[in-house]
Amino acid sequence: MANTRPEKVGEQIRIELTQLLARDVHDPGIGFITLTKVSVTPDLQLARIYYTSLDDEKAQSDTGKALRRALPFLRRQIAQRVRLRRVPELEFFYDKSVAQHDRIEQILLDLKAEADARPPAPPDEADQADAPHDKDAKD
Repeated sequence: MANTRPEKVGEQIRIELTQLLARDVHDPGIGFITLTKVSVTPDLQLARIYYTSLDDEKAQSDTGKALRRALPFLRRQIAQRVRLRRVPELEFFYDKSVAQHDRIEQILLDLKAEADARPPAPPDEADQADAPHDKDAKD
């Protein structure tokens, strides 16, 4: 129960930031991004915002710079929209987990395609390898 308050505050900040980035932030450096997670420290002093982008590495770098430029505006807006004594400091981080998940999924698909392309083993060899040796059992 002790961790529910930071989680609730993080979720509320994520919702508000999503709306702000979609409607009120007009920086062309911020491309199409998705906020994946907001992690707030237990003392509610720091919020780490994780985002993903489908762009290449240069565009991701530009998005990170644009988000840092928008930080003061975003923090002021969060202060107005979320009722907290002190608004947490905001930090943006690119979330690499989605890209890693896609890479793992692609590897698994490649392995499956490779296994499907491999010819099946002849039934005689497979049956002999799996069958118990009857000679030892009879003796």
